[in-house]
Amino acid sequence: MEEKKNEELEAKQYIVVKLGNEQYGIDIQYVDNIVRMQRVTRVPKAQSYFRGVINIRGEIIPVMSLRLKFGLEPDEFRGPTRILIIKIEPQAAIGMIVDEVKEVITLGADSIDKVSSSNDERSTYLSGIGKQPDGLVSLLNVPSVVVEKEAAV
Repeated sequence: MEEKKNEELEAKQYIVVKLGNEQYGIDIQYVDNIVRMQRVTRVPKAQSYFRGVINIRGEIIPVMSLRLKFGLEPDEFRGPTRILIIKIEPQAAIGMIVDEVKEVITLGADSIDKVSSSNDERSTYLSGIGKQPDGLVSLLNVPSVVVEKEAAV
């Protein structure tokens, strides 16, 4: 019985989103809100993957395209397209455009494999691979996706 309790404490919930044919899990603790796709106001001289900003209840939130950040083909905005509002720090929010929000899953530590380190830039954005009955889910390391590494000059 005691062992079961520890396992439950280690279990985390993830929101599963789709980008193309890939499924990614985002730790639910970072997700502040999920909103329908809306008009994004462009910002000059922003990074190529930043689409611009949106206004959510008076708060101006920068919006990034996960597709472009990961080097995939540009977003096609359809009915299921959503913007996840992510908060790493209470005062700082950022929006992430995803093709679709699928479900919330709970994964215990025993269902998550660490990512073997490789030189692939995308692997630095992953915290692990979640195993569930209907397939694998790449678990995003949200802080590393959101925080831009300072370019070495």
